[in-house]
Amino acid sequence: MHSSFTRIQNVFGFFTTVACVFGAFIAATDLFAARNPSGTITPQNIQVVKGRPHYYSSKKEEYAIIRFSLDADLSSLFTWNTKQLFVYITADWPSDAAQNATNSAVIWDSIITNPSADHLRNIGPIAMKKLKKSAEGKTIDPSRGLLKLKNQKPKYQITHPSGKLANAQDVTLKLHYNIQPWVGLLTWDMDMDIGLWKTMAGGLSEPFTLPAIKTKSTGKK
Repeated sequence: MHSSFTRIQNVFGFFTTVACVFGAFIAATDLFAARNPSGTITPQNIQVVKGRPHYYSSKKEEYAIIRFSLDADLSSLFTWNTKQLFVYITADWPSDAAQNATNSAVIWDSIITNPSADHLRNIGPIAMKKLKKSAEGKTIDPSRGLLKLKNQKPKYQITHPSGKLANAQDVTLKLHYNIQPWVGLLTWDMDMDIGLWKTMAGGLSEPFTLPAIKTKSTGKK
């Protein structure tokens, strides 16, 4: 006869195995959901200034402020297993110090939640009421994955360890995403097509050059 503890242990082990298999099945369903994100990003207003980019900076240095416009359709990334979507934009440019090296800095990001995960957002009651209303009768609100930003101010300024940024060439803005599922592994934007998962259509700006340092006018008073 097995003891009560042994029986409880066996039952717990059985349900753990069932839960793991069921979780793996849920995660595998993502492979059958098409992903075809697209986006167009355009730099709008670019400035390079010299100063302290942060209040805790110990010295003055050059930093860039890049405004941009974004028109993206990421609605295909939302499935019944999507918990939230992390979207971010980077500025990338080649490094002068080494060949085949690239500088990359995040200038803007945002978290888009699935309607069923709205409670995870730290937002006010009015915004929460609007989100709940938009999700009524819908499994996923298609507008959740549509981003239309005009002359958007960046959240983060670009700096460089050397303290120099003016006249940097071949700078591009790139749209990225990271999907956090309810069950399964985190997935990032694809470098190549894998089955129904397609790479980002567009999502990369034309190369541009950072301007010279913006100086104050020295005209007579």
